[in-house]
Amino acid sequence: MRLDRLLANMGIGSRRDVKKLITSGAVKVNGRTVKDAGLEVNTESDEVTCGGEPVKYRQFVYLMMNKPAGVLSCGDGAPGVKVAADLVGDDYNFYDLSPAGRLDVDSEGLLILTNDGDFIHNIISPNKKNGKVYFIRTEGELSGSDVERFREGVRVDDEFTAKSAKLEVLKSIGGVSEALVTISEGKYHQVKRMVKACGKTVTYLKRLSIGGLRLDEGLAPGAYRPLTDGELADLKR
Repeated sequence: MRLDRLLANMGIGSRRDVKKLITSGAVKVNGRTVKDAGLEVNTESDEVTCGGEPVKYRQFVYLMMNKPAGVLSCGDGAPGVKVAADLVGDDYNFYDLSPAGRLDVDSEGLLILTNDGDFIHNIISPNKKNGKVYFIRTEGELSGSDVERFREGVRVDDEFTAKSAKLEVLKSIGGVSEALVTISEGKYHQVKRMVKACGKTVTYLKRLSIGGLRLDEGLAPGAYRPLTDGELADLKR
């Protein structure tokens, strides 16, 4: 890869900016100052520094975020409405990050952000059977009959019948229920629509896990961290 492209891709600056840095003598490859922006470097074995700081090439990044309510998963937000990628700091915001499975703007919890399109496809594909677990709070008490309806597959409307899903009622009292929902699909507002088809309304939703990946409860709303090698390997399997 060209030296100027590597530096630009790693967020050091624009191609014009990094060419100025290179010609100024701020960049070294394997300990030697280089001033050729077109120098081909081996991203696996060559050691590149800029201003004395190492620059390590990473083609793909995978972040776990605890998405807060009021933030869009992706897309162009309305004025004053942030997108999840807007919460990512300078260490990763130069990557073109997209979510591997969306969350509604008023929903919270586990969101995976990455620039690996194949990975996103594998995560969201229903054929991969990556079960997603949500904690929900409802207006209206969920019952055993609702559990059975989820198990059989809820007919949401004339065009969509959800596949078999698991509903585990944790608490149901005073016209309010708390429950865990596990689905293998990811249709638009699916959990909310399934609950609504049962005559109740979701008032709070938080995604807890995708496949074997559980939300790190140490992450405050809006915080993020890279996936560990083990977490990434489990998801890719």
